[in-house]
Amino acid sequence: MTATAADALIAALGEDVDRLLAAEPEVRADAWDSVHQMRVATRRLRSVLKSYRRLFRRGPATAMGAELAWLAGLLGVARDAEVRAERFATLLDSDLVAGSDPAVLDAVTQRLVGAERARYQSAHAEVLSALDSDRYRTLRARLSRWRSTPPLRKGRVDGPAADAFTTVMHRDRERLARLIRTEVTATPDKRIELLHDIRKGAKRLRYSCEAAAAVLGEPARELGAQAKRLQTVLGDHRDAVESHEAILARAADAQAAGEEAALYMSLADAEDRTAGQHLARYPATAAALSPA
Repeated sequence: MTATAADALIAALGEDVDRLLAAEPEVRADAWDSVHQMRVATRRLRSVLKSYRRLFRRGPATAMGAELAWLAGLLGVARDAEVRAERFATLLDSDLVAGSDPAVLDAVTQRLVGAERARYQSAHAEVLSALDSDRYRTLRARLSRWRSTPPLRKGRVDGPAADAFTTVMHRDRERLARLIRTEVTATPDKRIELLHDIRKGAKRLRYSCEAAAAVLGEPARELGAQAKRLQTVLGDHRDAVESHEAILARAADAQAAGEEAALYMSLADAEDRTAGQHLARYPATAAALSPA
């Protein structure tokens, strides 16, 4: 029997809901990578709601998207601080700091790693408070119901899943391709944010392909893998750019406090080079998703 769009979409949603709910106790225990896993599950659900929006009833889907955005925002603050702390610690454990004055190194470490770890602890506490709130309990109960009975539009989900999923996948790919074509003519001041939009578009395509993989098989898996490669390249570039900017900001703070800033500048220069290296991989990965 041919699977309907409703059957396939319920299955895809169920997997992402399970991911989110399974991550909750790990986040509460502050287990390693748990915030990241819950954030990813939240983002995947939001992406499915966007890509397959025409198959959902608008009101409930919009409301669910807003609540998932709220949760993702809280998780994002904690995750970003966690990532920066790990990144700064790695930089400060490299040859870049060889020969540095121990006192200077300690001060830089505190401004970079220590501050981000403190920011993570504060953000994690905010996440825990949210998880104990009535708002989250309502969201969790709603998600549990959506596992089996999401608010789908009758008449739009009764046809073959392959038809509906192919349409969505192609639409997300064309949307991404348009962004890639626009980037070629973007001015330097707009390019960084446009690359960020392309990364988000690649992530959206990846998730719509992964949702469709059980139905469409290898074509969806291969397209999803291409989108993931682009997302990774631009994600690595974005991380380096944001790290570079954060280090410069901490350098300014250090200078204002009468501290040396030379080591900060060395670290910032290293991140600038890293950003360039990742960006050099962009054209080839983008070309695979935006053929001439």
